Order: sequence, then structure tokens, then C-alpha cells
Amino acid sequence: MPKEKKFDIKGFMMTYSIFFILLLLLSIIVVQRPDFMQIATFRDILGQSAVRIIIALGAMFIILGGTADLSAGRQLGMYSLLTGSMLQNNDYPTKFQRIINEPPLILPLLIIFGFAIVIGLTNGLIITKLRVPAFIATLGVQYAIYGAGQLYYDMKPNNSQPIGGLMQHFRDLGTGSFGGRNGIQYTLAIAIALCIASHIALKYTRFGKQLFAMGGNIAAARVSGIKTDWLTIAVYTIAALLYALAGYLEVARTGGATVNYGFGYEFDAIVSCTIGGVSISGGVGTVMGVFAGVIIFTTIAYGMNFIGIPAYYQFVVRGVVVVAAVAIDMRKYQRRN
Repeated sequence: MPKEKKFDIKGFMMTYSIFFILLLLLSIIVVQRPDFMQIATFRDILGQSAVRIIIALGAMFIILGGTADLSAGRQLGMYSLLTGSMLQNNDYPTKFQRIINEPPLILPLLIIFGFAIVIGLTNGLIITKLRVPAFIATLGVQYAIYGAGQLYYDMKPNNSQPIGGLMQHFRDLGTGSFGGRNGIQYTLAIAIALCIASHIALKYTRFGKQLFAMGGNIAAARVSGIKTDWLTIAVYTIAALLYALAGYLEVARTGGATVNYGFGYEFDAIVSCTIGGVSISGGVGTVMGVFAGVIIFTTIAYGMNFIGIPAYYQFVVRGVVVVAAVAIDMRKYQRRN
């Protein structure tokens, strides 16, 4: 008779240890504030998660391909500035631009999509054609975008003031819901639709199969005939388009924009992907895992604000979670190999 397979306690703990850590943090929050566990709280968390899910999907495509992107947050910040500056009311005292008065909502989105394509292609081409490591390439692009954003933000008549006075029907996009106040938020519905589309793309298309193959072993992928350079350029462009949509919706949700929008979002996206089972080494992960990872990480961040933990302590906790999640993922990767 075949031997009964023993339960791998060490492997189980390695796989789910980050969830235990986050569950412990959540337990501390609930003990401090039992009123945290209410429907209104989780509705707020879902509302905040929507934009982060879209950003994490962009990061997921890049990580699955075996590379990295540190420019996501600064890209979102630039797209937010552009969106806010184009969708102010005509009577706003410091209206940023008066070329098109109160344009249709689709126009600013198409414009920032154009910028996103350029930035995505730039990231991809620097990595594939100049052979600059992804970490350095996207870090350089991050600084360049932030500098350009600062220059734009300081232009007259804005003069580095927070961008406000946005059109009401645009703000309704960020705060409204299907089915009334207690229905599903528009932003969350968009995020879920993108999750479904991403799942189909990864599981049922040639693009998805090739992406997993490239992330698992790029040398083997090249030998098998996969055009890895073009695939890399494609995932950076797809990610940039997702960041652009996220920036557009973030402005609608918050009702304004500043040059610091998106600060640290790239790290939140990476750790959310890692929590959700996307291997930082590439080639392993699911959309459902990313969705769950974002919800879990956002819940912890919201909970720390809920119990009044100072922002600088929150950065410490987030930093520890990032390092822990990546370290655990690397250990799992070593066990697989």
C-alpha cells in the first residue's frame, strides 16, 4: 500500500505565515476598537480598495513577467494632476486650463491614456533595448515623471496649490453606486470588471501563457520562440494604462489632486500582489489572489487609521509587512527549487 502523505506543517506555515501576521494585526485593531467590525467600515474599505486593485493588476502583469516597476505611484500622480486640471468647473477662481470648458469625461481619460502609452513604451524600451535593469530604469522614470509633475503643478494660475473645484458629475463617478447608497460603487464595479478581464487574459489567451512562461524562465521562453522583448514592452504599456485609469478614478473619488498623489502606491501594490500569492520571482500568481491581497492590506491600513496610529508608525508597519511578505515569498521559491 502506498504510504500516506504526511501533512507538511512547515510548508503550510511558510505558505500562510503572512496571513497569520496580518490576522494578528487585525485582531489588535479589533480589540482596540470593536466598532471596527461594521458594514459601513467594510464598505469604506472596498471603496478605497478599488483604485488600489487596478494599480495592483498593473503590478501583477509586470511581476508575473519577472520584472519590476517602481514608477507606478509617480505615474498615478501625474495622471491625477492632468485629470484634475482638465475637469475643473468654469467658475473656479484658479481654473488650470481654459482651452476646453468642462469637456466630456472621456476626453481627459483618452489624453492620459496617450501619456500612459508613451511612458509604458519608454519603460519597456529602456529595459529591452538599452538593457538597463528594470529596477534602475523604472526608478529613473519615476524621478523624471515626478519632476515633470512638479513643473506642471507649479504652472500659473495654479502655483502649486491643490487642484479642486472639479465638475460634479465627474465626482459622482468616484462616489456613486449602482443601486443607491448601499449598492456597489462604480469604482469597485470597474475594478471587478478589470479583474475578470485580466483573469481571462492570463488563463485563456496566448498572451497569458507566454507571460507565465517568460516569468518562470526567460531563457527557456526565448528558446521556445517567445518574443520576450515585445512581451515586456507590452506588459509595461498595459500596466501604465491601468495606472492611468486608477489615477483618473482616484481624482474622482477624492474630489481633487496634488503632486503627491500616488506616493508609495507602487510598494503597496507589490506587497498586495505578494500577499495574494504572486511570486516576486515571476511566473506564479492569480488575479483572485491579487484581489484578496489588496483587500487584506487595505483593511490593515484602514484599521491603523481607525485606531489613531500616527502616520510615521504606519510607515514602519507597512515597511515590515513589505519585507516580511517578500522574504516569505523568496523562501517559498527556494523550497520549490
